[in-house]
Amino acid sequence: MPSIADYEKLGLFYLGKKFDLSARSLLPEYLNYDSRDLVTHALCVGMTGSGKTGLCLSLLEEAILDGIPVICIDPKGDLGNLLLSFPNLESKDFEPWIDPSESARQSKSLEEIAQETAERWRSGLLEWDQPLDRLKTFHDKSDITIYTPGSEIGVPLTVLKSFDAPGEELLQDEETYREKLTSSASALLALMGIEADPLSSREHILLSNILDHAWRKGVDLSIEDLIRSIQSPPLTRIGVMDLESFFPTSDRTKLAMSLNNLLASPAFAGWLKGETLDVRDLLYRKDGAPRVSILSIAHLSDAERMFFVTILLGELLSWMRAQPGTSSLRAIFYMDEVFGYFPPSAKPPSKPPMLTLLKQARAFGLGIVLATQNPVDLDYKGLANMGTWFLGRLQTQRDKDRVLDGLEGASAQQGGAFDRGEMEKALSSLGNRVFLMNNVHDNSPTVFQTRWALSFLRGPLSRDQISSLMQPRKQARRSGQIEGTPLQADSPKRSIVDRTGARPIVPPPIEERFLDMTIIPKPGTQLVYRPALYVDCSVHYVRASSNIDGWEDLQWLAPSLDSELVESGTLDSWESVQSVVPGCIQLRRQPDEGLAFAELPASLTNAKNLAKLDKSFRDYLFRHQQYVVYYCKAVKKTVGPGISESEARIQLAVATREARDDAVEKLRDKFADKIRSLQTRLLAAQQRLEREKQEAQSKKLEGYFQVGSSLLGALFGRKVSSRTNVTKAASAVKSIGRATAQQGDVMRAEETLEELSAAKDALEAEAKSAIDEVVVQYAPENLILESVEIPIRKGDTKIKLLAIAWVPWQVDANGIATPLANWTKA
Repeated sequence: MPSIADYEKLGLFYLGKKFDLSARSLLPEYLNYDSRDLVTHALCVGMTGSGKTGLCLSLLEEAILDGIPVICIDPKGDLGNLLLSFPNLESKDFEPWIDPSESARQSKSLEEIAQETAERWRSGLLEWDQPLDRLKTFHDKSDITIYTPGSEIGVPLTVLKSFDAPGEELLQDEETYREKLTSSASALLALMGIEADPLSSREHILLSNILDHAWRKGVDLSIEDLIRSIQSPPLTRIGVMDLESFFPTSDRTKLAMSLNNLLASPAFAGWLKGETLDVRDLLYRKDGAPRVSILSIAHLSDAERMFFVTILLGELLSWMRAQPGTSSLRAIFYMDEVFGYFPPSAKPPSKPPMLTLLKQARAFGLGIVLATQNPVDLDYKGLANMGTWFLGRLQTQRDKDRVLDGLEGASAQQGGAFDRGEMEKALSSLGNRVFLMNNVHDNSPTVFQTRWALSFLRGPLSRDQISSLMQPRKQARRSGQIEGTPLQADSPKRSIVDRTGARPIVPPPIEERFLDMTIIPKPGTQLVYRPALYVDCSVHYVRASSNIDGWEDLQWLAPSLDSELVESGTLDSWESVQSVVPGCIQLRRQPDEGLAFAELPASLTNAKNLAKLDKSFRDYLFRHQQYVVYYCKAVKKTVGPGISESEARIQLAVATREARDDAVEKLRDKFADKIRSLQTRLLAAQQRLEREKQEAQSKKLEGYFQVGSSLLGALFGRKVSSRTNVTKAASAVKSIGRATAQQGDVMRAEETLEELSAAKDALEAEAKSAIDEVVVQYAPENLILESVEIPIRKGDTKIKLLAIAWVPWQVDANGIATPLANWTKA
């Protein structure tokens, strides 16, 4: 019998073994769930004690083993158990996690209970065919972080950067932009305790308009900026009505005070600290390796939970829409206890983005997995998009009726058959750890018992336990070993107030441009334009062997002319020039009013010097502007240019998964024909034996043909049997047993059985060999990236604009200057 490792390599999730409800017995056949089926999402429902948490954790364990990144929302603290994997299964590993009350209850020492627990885990894993090597692999592959937004219990996470202006790509996608705008305003109002309908609430409409006005200009907004903007909006009209009629000053002041009170609250201080919420960083490490991010919200109030979940769903939507489509599983979003966030009639801020994800995420390979122990308060119309339903023991008949109604609707929408009576009978017979799986990709529902979890399921983690688990990561973050996203503080500058004045005279043909403010200045600061050099150019790169021939428009800014400019008019070096992120700045030909001007180096007013700078910049570009593409031989694919190596690894990992899934599908098609051939031979044998009225033992023949617990059964499952009528073949084989051996010659029957046995063994060996080839070809360790550098063609470089750029700065009372435009923001 093949090992579990054989199934893992095929993208199959080992969730348990099939269970015979009528006999109340466990069957030997594995329940291997095709990871691609998660692309059509899954729902897990079960009462307390049903084994729901164990099943969901097992599914997440399988995702980790298969290299699938995961984002989890954890409202209870259970998911942190994923960190409790002990490769050596020693009692000392379990002891710190044993509940001290167990010692008193069992009248045993903690050491004794830990020893018994370790032995129980070892025997449980072996009983479920999981060797210790599998546990070690899981432990080694696990990269799990528990984030605690608004708190420093775990790794702190701030979502306030979500009010920063989105990038140009998102601004161009009007639908995604509108969803982000709506969810951001809804989330903030939910945190303030205001129930707001996006179409009728004036608070929501005002906030949305303020955000829209700033974001379209590329301006980031802090909470302080929002407070000031509510009091004095940068708008004169909302729709066709003037601002004062729509939302009077006195009412706006009350709204601003409400937000100010929230900001001034000591409890809110936690939201200002931590790593910035970035979906890419939650799913992948900096080197592109997958990771699991557990977002613990157990410590938050209901309003704070709704605020955070809504913001997260909006960010997840924005990230998802930026990904290329795929039919394979790219990532998983899992939410435990979805109760309250997706109700049937009410419309909390979290519901619209969740519904959008359920409808659209499958096209991008994002699997949504939701779990609840309260099946009544769910929008089953929205859940009709769920392809897989894991149903455990339910507490009341009302719970069963609601689940059956939802499942019936989902089956109708997916075009599947549904027998309500049989389904209700099955649900009523489920016990602990026994689930009914209704998968739209299968021919019929399956009952199974969940496997033993690799992680130690000790129950919800306390605050102290979460803090203890995350202490090493927080320490590494403080020491700079983990790259965070801190705000870039400008180095102190000496006061430039005494060197500012009116706008300098710049003779033609030298051009000037003025950067718009994208950062709102602090009250009491002096606003000054400082000179920089701005370059807008086009470069050409070609590599015929990689079928690459492209042009790219680039913008650059040299912001420190005071130290780099020399009397000759050329720069000592362009090394400090910075690339401008597209869409981050807006240029105009006239300055804003009220800003002073810093001194302009005299050499920059000489057109000949500008011409020298033009030439020196072309030389700089040729030396430094190279394009890198990455090639993966295993999938014969090149990615780039314009992406980092880590992003290339992420893209190629998805491409590899697609290639592996396609290869497995081809194996299914290939061996389906062979199974059909075997079926034909069995039917022919039946006809011959019936004519001669001979009898064979049906048990013996079934043993020869049995593939349910073999590698073929795991690979094909019920999906192939629908195409090959294996069920009919097995039925025909059983009918052979009706004859008696004494009434005829059994020699021909025995020869046929031997022939079929040999055919089955050969088919098994052939399948194993083909699977091994797929495994080796697409194994992660064999995915080698080759980087290829492509220089630009120097003679093709076009400098479209070389101009003096005036950058707005603010200078505080101590003479510390910081820019009011961010040209490097990602």
